[in-house]
Amino acid sequence: MAFIDIAGIDKRFGSFKALSGIELAIEEREFVTFLGPSGCGKTTMLRTLAGFLTPDSGTIHVGGRLLSSPQAVVPPEHRRMGMVFQNYAVWPHMSVFENVAFGLRLLKVEGAEIGEGGSRILGAVGVGGLGKRHPRPLSGGQQQRPRVAPGGSLVVEPDLLLLDEPLSNLDAKLRERMRTELKTLQRRTGITFIYVTHDQAEAMALSDRIVVFNQGTVQQVGAPRDVYERPANIFVADFMGLVNKVPGKLVELRGTSARVRIGEQTIEACTSDGIDPSGAIVVAIRPEAIRLGEAAPVAGNNVLAGKLVESTFLGNIVDHQVDVSGSLMRVQGDRRQAYTSGTNVILRIPINECVAMRGDPAQ
Repeated sequence: MAFIDIAGIDKRFGSFKALSGIELAIEEREFVTFLGPSGCGKTTMLRTLAGFLTPDSGTIHVGGRLLSSPQAVVPPEHRRMGMVFQNYAVWPHMSVFENVAFGLRLLKVEGAEIGEGGSRILGAVGVGGLGKRHPRPLSGGQQQRPRVAPGGSLVVEPDLLLLDEPLSNLDAKLRERMRTELKTLQRRTGITFIYVTHDQAEAMALSDRIVVFNQGTVQQVGAPRDVYERPANIFVADFMGLVNKVPGKLVELRGTSARVRIGEQTIEACTSDGIDPSGAIVVAIRPEAIRLGEAAPVAGNNVLAGKLVESTFLGNIVDHQVDVSGSLMRVQGDRRQAYTSGTNVILRIPINECVAMRGDPAQ
């Protein structure tokens, strides 16, 4: 059994099914992110794991110990878990050290242990010299460092730390710095982190594995690169960043590869699980994977002819819109590469950057 074993978890709120058949296995020392849009079930799953919610069906084991089932739920305070909430609340009348020690005092830890544990954790997150200061004059980043904000989440040495969008209230540059600190902290402590966010970049920067949620179900579990480059379905491909969703017709299916017709042109693609040979086909292609060039007689696989519609200079890249057999495709190219609207161009796309998958009937 994995360190965290989540088996068949369902959760309803009235007629609304927030979680449906969640199955997850998480190992010790992993940094796992629950990722998805608002209302997808990721926070409900986190709160169920924390013991704040009782599942309607299924079980949760941590370290081989049954913590949650429809019949019984071990209270949060007896789970050896820390939790960091979205809104970091600190007591303004207490010093940084006193905020950290507050959780220990609630647990009736002896004074000497409070001093030793609090100092150790403040040093671990890089605010050891701020223990006597009060939170109000501190920067947002200093307040939000995981040890200061939750007031006891790490100092009680939990087996597991749960983080519910802890960086969402910070500005972009500060969030980026805090990602590095969180990753460093997790590696230093060796504690298993379960992190909730709707930010794809945050998930990819932090995680060993990402769990993509949608409508109360798990859509895909995998390493960041795998989820980005080999999405399981159209939802994952679209949610994980910019993607061209090019409709096509399946010409031939050979194991894990396919030939797909796009208008009058044909490309080769990898396939995702569950492709339906008789149904709608969409080829997912990331804009940055496409090489753009001026039209010329070119031999080889996966070379598509198109016409440049528009180009937008974005500083580090140029974002091109190209009409390919009636489908508008985005291409992100070299900022030094300039083309005039209306120019005939070619798109070179590596086969392993094209993923053929079941089309979305709603589109």
